[in-house]
Amino acid sequence: MCSPKVWDSKSVSFGFNTLSVTGRNGKKATRLCPCGYLGDPNGRCHCTAEQVQRYRGRLSGPFLDRIDLHVEVPKVPHRELRNADNTGPTSAEIRERVQTARQRQLRRAGKLNRALNTRDIERHCPHDEGTAALLEQAVERLGLSARAYHRVLKVARTIADLAEASAIDVPHVTEAISYRRLDRRAVVPGGV
Repeated sequence: MCSPKVWDSKSVSFGFNTLSVTGRNGKKATRLCPCGYLGDPNGRCHCTAEQVQRYRGRLSGPFLDRIDLHVEVPKVPHRELRNADNTGPTSAEIRERVQTARQRQLRRAGKLNRALNTRDIERHCPHDEGTAALLEQAVERLGLSARAYHRVLKVARTIADLAEASAIDVPHVTEAISYRRLDRRAVVPGGV
């Protein structure tokens, strides 16, 4: 029987190792369609809607539920790569923000947000009534599981930490929800 591994999850083996802890980076990537060109501006994808649905249907709901951030990275045209303007923050500035947020997490809970359990989430992810209403609406409308609900809160807590906010607000939760893969049948050829 196969099941996806979750960070720091324990697995029992009847071989040489009786108990081991999974500590993987957790990066996963998949193509949007069988040919890998869905959404390409050159129109190279010729997959039908049924092919795309069948291809995406191979990924189980519980597996997708364990992935916190679903981000589509579009192809960057070569011309834009050559003429890239460097007006955004530098890598060093981003690294500093991330390290500051990480230290904030360790001071607050003694561990990173990804390692928070349900009780820790209740304790360290304070939010107001408006944010609670948004979360409730997301659970109902998007059909989020309890696991997804808690993962949205952990991601929102991280976004709030990066923004140096003490509590989780509506914009933090909205951004965290936007990273969930909401529709496994998202963009398919022909607008279906």
